[in-house]
Order: sequence, then C-alpha cells, then structure tokens
Amino acid sequence: MNTEILRLEGVSKGFPGVKALQGINLSIRQGEVHALLGENGAGKSTLMKILCGIYQADEGRIFIDGQERKFAGYFDAIAAGVGIIFQEFSLIPYLTAAENIFLGRFKTNGLGLMRKAEMRQAAQAQFAELGVHIDVDVPVHKLSVAQQQFVEIGKALSLKARILVLDEPTATLTPGVAEHLFKIMRELRAKGVAMIFISHHLDEIFEICDRVSVLRDGANAGHVDVADTDVHALVEMMVGRKIENNFPPKPHPAPRGRKVLDVQSIQLVKDGPVNKFDLYEGEILGFAGLVGSGRTELALGMMGADPVHQKTVLLDGKPTTLKTPTQALAEGIGLLPESRKVQGLITSFSIRFNISMNNLGKYLKGGLVQQAAERKSATELAKLVGVKAPSVEAIVGTLSGGNQQKVVIARWLNHECKVLIFDEPTRGIDVGAKAEIYQLMRELTQRGKSIIMVSSELPEIVGMCDRVAVFSGGSIVATLDGASINSGDIMRQATKGVTA
Repeated sequence: MNTEILRLEGVSKGFPGVKALQGINLSIRQGEVHALLGENGAGKSTLMKILCGIYQADEGRIFIDGQERKFAGYFDAIAAGVGIIFQEFSLIPYLTAAENIFLGRFKTNGLGLMRKAEMRQAAQAQFAELGVHIDVDVPVHKLSVAQQQFVEIGKALSLKARILVLDEPTATLTPGVAEHLFKIMRELRAKGVAMIFISHHLDEIFEICDRVSVLRDGANAGHVDVADTDVHALVEMMVGRKIENNFPPKPHPAPRGRKVLDVQSIQLVKDGPVNKFDLYEGEILGFAGLVGSGRTELALGMMGADPVHQKTVLLDGKPTTLKTPTQALAEGIGLLPESRKVQGLITSFSIRFNISMNNLGKYLKGGLVQQAAERKSATELAKLVGVKAPSVEAIVGTLSGGNQQKVVIARWLNHECKVLIFDEPTRGIDVGAKAEIYQLMRELTQRGKSIIMVSSELPEIVGMCDRVAVFSGGSIVATLDGASINSGDIMRQATKGVTA
C-alpha cells in the first residue's frame, strides 16, 4: 500500500536554551513500518510527543489522510487514531496490569463503577494475542521490566490505532520475545496499520522496517528505503561520522590478577539453585541469559539490594555480609541499575547533586556542605567520564540517555568504588553513545576497577566481556572465556532446559 496516511510539515519545537526540532518533514504510508533513527537528543521522542498531542509544536502542520489536524492533548491524538508505546513507561505502578491497559478509559456501568471483570477479560485477551502470560491482577510495580513493557504494548494495541508509534519497544526484550513482537507488527502491517518504529538496534531496522528517516541535531538528515541502505550508511547519517568499531580492544591475555570478589555460595530462595562466581581486578565479567534467567536477581542479591536465603562472600579475601546496598557501597560496590531514571537518578536535580548525593559527607565542614568543593569535584568527575552539558548545574532530566548513564558512573567514581555492577548499561542509548560507554568501561578496568555487566544484548556481551557467566533457570550453567565467548555458545548454554 502506498497511500500516505500521515504527513508532518515544517515541525519545529524549542525549549529554554534548546532548539529541539527545526523544520522537520516526515511522510508515513498506510501499512508500512517506518524507522525513525537518530542519536539521543536528535529529537525523535520530541517529534513523536508532538504527533501524540503531548507537546505542541511552535511551528508546523500535521496531516492525517490529507486533512490538517491539531491536537490539544493526548486524547485528541488517540481519537484521531494515533497510539504510542512510550520509551519511558507511562504506567501507574500501584494499579493492576488490567487497570493500566484501560488507564483513562475505564469501562464503567451506569453508576460510574468500574466493570472490573470485563476489563480483566479484555486485558487477558490482549495478552493472549501478544502471546505472553501476565497476571492481570498484579500491580505493575511487581512485574519485571520486560512484563511492564508488554503491558505498555498491550495498552497501545488495545486502542486499535491506525498510526502506531513504537519508541524502543524491544529495549527490554530477548531476541525470541522481540521476534514475537515483530510477528504482531507484520500482522498489523497486513491490516493497513502504519507504524513508526524507533530503535537503537539497527539490525531490527533491516528485519522489520520498510523505510527509514534519520534526524540529527533536531533536523532532517535523510530518508531512504531499507532495501537501498546498510548499517554503515545509517550510522554515518545518524552521527555525521563513521564509527568503525563500537567495542574497544580486549586486553590480551585477559585479566587474571588479584581476586576482588569471591562469591563462594549464594542461594536466593530456600530450595533454589546455589550459585558461585568470582571477579578479578581489571576484568569485565558478563552475566548473560534470557529474560527471567536470574541474572539481575543474583547481582542484586549479592550486594544486599534483594533478600537472599544464604550467601558466603569474600571481598579482597575477607568475609563480608553485604546485608544492604549501604553496606555494599561502604565496601566499594556500586550499581548502575537497569532503570536509570527510576532507580539511578533524581532527574529533576542537577548533575552536581546526582554525582555527590551519596557522598556529601566528604564536603561537610562545620555541618555545612562546602558547595565550591562539591562543584569542583563534580566538574572534574563529569569531565573524566565525558558528560556533555553546559555545566554541572544542568538538570539531569535534560541530558541524553548516554550522558545520564555517565552521571551515574561519575557518582560511583566519586565514592571510589572498586566493583561496579552495570545492569543493562546501554539500554535506550544510541550507537554513538554506546561506543563512548564501552570505551569508558574499558578505561575503568585499566584503572583497576572490576565490572559485572548484566546485559540482554549478545553483541555487547561478546564484544566487551573477558569472561561470561551464562544463566538458565536461575543457575549459572557455564562460565565462558576466550574463544568460547561467542553468540552460539552463549545461546546454547542459555537455552539449556528451556522449553517453548
């Protein structure tokens, strides 16, 4: 189908001190999957929020089926057939999955009371269509991040949108689950639904998309058919330069110096699997496996962020209990959480505050924080990790995902952490920023830091890790090193005992 369903003409948008979008033009056809690419901060999410009525454009026009439309708010866009799956979840944590599916449009009876049974049944049908099992009565804050992503997807699909925006929908999904989402997208495409697909996984573009539009620095950088381009051309269009290799070279031979962390035994729940692993100075140890395999749970349990049934841990050869994250931090263990905006940062506060907030004691004098010393330290650390911002007084929420991640890293360097746990460190980060994070991680290990890297992205596990602990069903089923660190061996181990 070649009929144009959506056209954006000359869309511009500014925020205080920032010109986010400059004269953007975009054309979407009925029944196509159209990729929208660009680095973090290029304007993709801002443009989509304008399309969905969340932001109002300063200039420009929106046409649907050739008719100009103006959206005063989100529900105007929904009424016009536009739906969005947000990158940052728009879920209410303490409402159930079913209630979140119908958020803002609850089914009610003549007395205004919710028809909960009907909503539960409809939500169950929506998840069945997606091919996922989610308890619709569970508050979403108790669901995994991947399950929350499917609630977000289910909510958008329940709107029966004719134009569907998918903003990083696969960021938390394993390849198998992502492929199931692509199957659903192909079915929607066959029904004439137009989809705008935003992803930093460029291989996905070639698997599911028909055309590509690229933004750079808030402006159009090009439009191309997927069949007429390749990864290198898209990257160069996105960043304005060639990136030859995302991954810095690994040290040879792999680090095998002092044993920093020796987890001799850890059992998360009674009668559950008992695991053990170790970590050496200057190495990157990968935790790989399918979503739900227990990677993050083991890392959090080790450092006291999640309860465990029992564990025996040596740090620098000495026994430690690690009962709480506070104790872990005092022992030199820091965490970059999977959801940096929710768990890792206070986005409404400055870079300076986010870097120093766990370590304000070092700046105290006479009971008062010496802000000059705090600012100097934060500025030096921000420079060290490569944070791009006008100053350390900039609000963290205005930064790109890659720069936000660097702020979290700077905080733990401020605390002089020797062990860093990176949980999905490049989730939602563009290709250019990924390369910077990878380089920074390797530089940290060269300074003697040790890193546990939990990741669902096989290429970065293979490209970055000196050893890889592979998880399946809550157990570490293999620890790979050297030539064994390859996608095939990792997936063979990760799928042991996994049934369809």
